[in-house]
Amino acid sequence: MSFIYVAFIALLIGGLMGLLQVLVRSGHFTLPAGIDYYQVLTVHGVILALVLTTFFIIGFQFALMGKTVGISDRQRRLGWLSFWTMTIGTAITATTILLGKASVLYTFYAPLQAHPAFYIGLTLVIVGSWIAAFVNFHQLAVWKKKHPGEKSPLLAFMVCINMAMWLICSIGVAVSVLFHIIPWSLGWIPSINVLLSRTLFWYFGHPLVYFWLLPAYMAWYAIIPKIIGGKIFSDALARLSFVLFLFFSIPVGLHHQLTEPGLDSTWKFIQVVLTLMVVIPSLMTAFSMFATFEITGRKKGYGGLFGWLKHLPWKDVRFVAPFVGMLAFIPGGAGGIINASHQMNSLVHNTIWVTGHFHLTVATTVVLTFFGVAYWLIPHLTGRTLTKSINNLGLVQTYLWAIGMTIMSAAMHIQGLLGGPRRSNFSDYGGTEQAAEWGWYQLAQAIGGSILFIAIILMVYIVAKLAFFAPKGEEEFPIAEEEENAEPTPMWLENWKLWIAITIALILFAYTVPIMDVIQNAPPGSPPFDWPIGNS
Repeated sequence: MSFIYVAFIALLIGGLMGLLQVLVRSGHFTLPAGIDYYQVLTVHGVILALVLTTFFIIGFQFALMGKTVGISDRQRRLGWLSFWTMTIGTAITATTILLGKASVLYTFYAPLQAHPAFYIGLTLVIVGSWIAAFVNFHQLAVWKKKHPGEKSPLLAFMVCINMAMWLICSIGVAVSVLFHIIPWSLGWIPSINVLLSRTLFWYFGHPLVYFWLLPAYMAWYAIIPKIIGGKIFSDALARLSFVLFLFFSIPVGLHHQLTEPGLDSTWKFIQVVLTLMVVIPSLMTAFSMFATFEITGRKKGYGGLFGWLKHLPWKDVRFVAPFVGMLAFIPGGAGGIINASHQMNSLVHNTIWVTGHFHLTVATTVVLTFFGVAYWLIPHLTGRTLTKSINNLGLVQTYLWAIGMTIMSAAMHIQGLLGGPRRSNFSDYGGTEQAAEWGWYQLAQAIGGSILFIAIILMVYIVAKLAFFAPKGEEEFPIAEEEENAEPTPMWLENWKLWIAITIALILFAYTVPIMDVIQNAPPGSPPFDWPIGNS
């Protein structure tokens, strides 16, 4: 619950910053008290994309592991160490940004330089998450020692896959920050290899997206079936999809650098191919989910081609919020294929199209699924119940979120196709005709963002009700069983050494030569630039 409390505090703060952004970008609002737009943008990105997601995921995963394989007192103490390390790091980072010493956005691209405390705080967040990862690995290892020859619980397997991916990918950003960026920010070295720092960031940055997404998939595969009165379609398919995500989520970061000079196009092409491989486990997940929905509906006697849709619990927010997230992933996933395709990427790269895509995938698919989890997890952990009135309020919140995000994200996509840049403050660009075309879309973003902020206020209110004011009682922790006639799960899916070895081999294949090239043929190092740009 401590992790989840921090996550929803982050939602409120980050959501307010997002509201200020869309109002400023509309051209009809100016930030008060000399607050800088890029300061607000950095808070929004760091607090929501890094703090909200990581804290909720680790809290949720501790709950899943405790429920499926158990947690010892020693593991619990290490869990608290993880929490406080991450919280202290978050406080240091947030303070640095709010003091105007780190307006470098959540990607903290060099040569923009933040105060060293910003990077040190982020490092503590990463270290704290590593502690949580090792606790989860130890929990599963203890369980397997007590249950030799048995397949591990599905949710515990999924948690450990996700944390293995996180541990491997975050090594890239840790190396970059500890040995590259912090010494540079302290003035120990005069310049920085910008291309190397960006390459190491995106080695981490793309699997970060799957670190957000896989906990949502955990809920879809193993929890939603229980909520709708069904069973897991296939335990083996679920495990295989997670193994494939482990393989193909990390060695693909160069598709974020398709327009980056200094990287050989051959390696960009290879990583684009590996990126498109991620479509396979995503489609496996979509197939599994709709198979679960249909099988459950037909067992309940609903016939016809789409009669099974009627059985779905359309008045249960625990289902509706994640289901809306699933629907958002259809256009979100299609946009991801465009982003990863070299020719089409050249049209949308660094436009606000990318921001719209990001808000569909993470801020809708992932966040709405997390909200759906919160409706049962918070009362379960606090000894309270999800009442009918809170459930109905949650439905209103979900629909408000969907409406606001549809308006805002659609406007971002269209403005991006018209050339509207991302990461930028409002400007009429000297009265150019092209910039004039963006006005209505920027206004639509402000309208959609305002609706979203109302939904955020409502969600924070609901969380407070569920945590402190809902009636005392027992709320179900819904974990589904597998279909009786499903194919048995082969034990080779539990071969952790093989999966980790294949993952490392793919990473070495995809990154060894590009990084050696970047180091050996390094561009001229850049001195630091402080914000505002030009103060070096």
